[in-house]
Amino acid sequence: MTEPSTSKELAALSAFSTNHTKHPDGYVFTRLKTDGREGSETDIMHAWLENNKGPLRIDGLMWLMCLEGEADLELNLNERHISPGSLFVATPESLIELKRVSSGPIDWCVLNISMEFIKDVNFDLNVLGNSSPVSGPGQKLSVIQLTEEELTGVYKFLDLMSHTASSSAKAVYSKPIARCLTAALIYRMLELYGKRYSELPPEPQQMSRRMSYVHQFFKLVHQHHRRERSVGFYAGKLYITPKYLSLVIKEHTGHSAAQIIDSYVLLEAKNLLRFSGKNIQQVAYELNFPNQSSFGKYFKHLTGLSPSEYQRS
Repeated sequence: MTEPSTSKELAALSAFSTNHTKHPDGYVFTRLKTDGREGSETDIMHAWLENNKGPLRIDGLMWLMCLEGEADLELNLNERHISPGSLFVATPESLIELKRVSSGPIDWCVLNISMEFIKDVNFDLNVLGNSSPVSGPGQKLSVIQLTEEELTGVYKFLDLMSHTASSSAKAVYSKPIARCLTAALIYRMLELYGKRYSELPPEPQQMSRRMSYVHQFFKLVHQHHRRERSVGFYAGKLYITPKYLSLVIKEHTGHSAAQIIDSYVLLEAKNLLRFSGKNIQQVAYELNFPNQSSFGKYFKHLTGLSPSEYQRS
């Protein structure tokens, strides 16, 4: 098995990580810890972040537990804030972009698990679907605050997974141990998120129908934005008119349906241009544009930069 590509991005941070271990069957644990002093590893990390800005696709499951420090990021175009005690989760196929990291000390535990490994775990993958409290439009519960007891408990899981990865070369039962720990960790995370989800106030009854369209629209855009860019396509899937879909989406998000679709496509395009290693023509093909020229015009209209200018920026 191979580790997720997002783990390769994390590997670049290992120079100032107090613990960077990877299990050969598909997960990576990194603990990023800096003291915040001028001229220390903190400066190196901030320099790395500045040079690696842009959306990054999560091709597995990622958890970030914050023990110290703060950060602002975007998850699928939604702003999120991380502070001490925060637990952040990014589900498969999410796009994240780190916007700001506090200048003081940092202490983050990051675990990235490949989907190939998860599929080999005795675990019900359906709980990670769109009914999960950590998925769906906006992923409102992508960040939760943990109590001191919960923080300690999650850290013990992460520490065990790190220890299992570091000793995997010698341990006979390393793989089944890693599988069981992964399943237990996922269930524990869902328990924590489910508890927070149950505490959310219920949506007004009269809004449920329209909110259902909003949820389904985001789900469909997440699934199809790499191939479909027309409002009509998504309205057809929902059996409503494009005009009504645009009205509902504008009412609940402040943006038109077309703007939401364009935002997803643009985020995907930036990710491919910066991190995939594909040339512009290949990116245009990946996003179902008829040719490189039409993709270039689309990209420049939304960003003010040509695809090649963005790659050089």
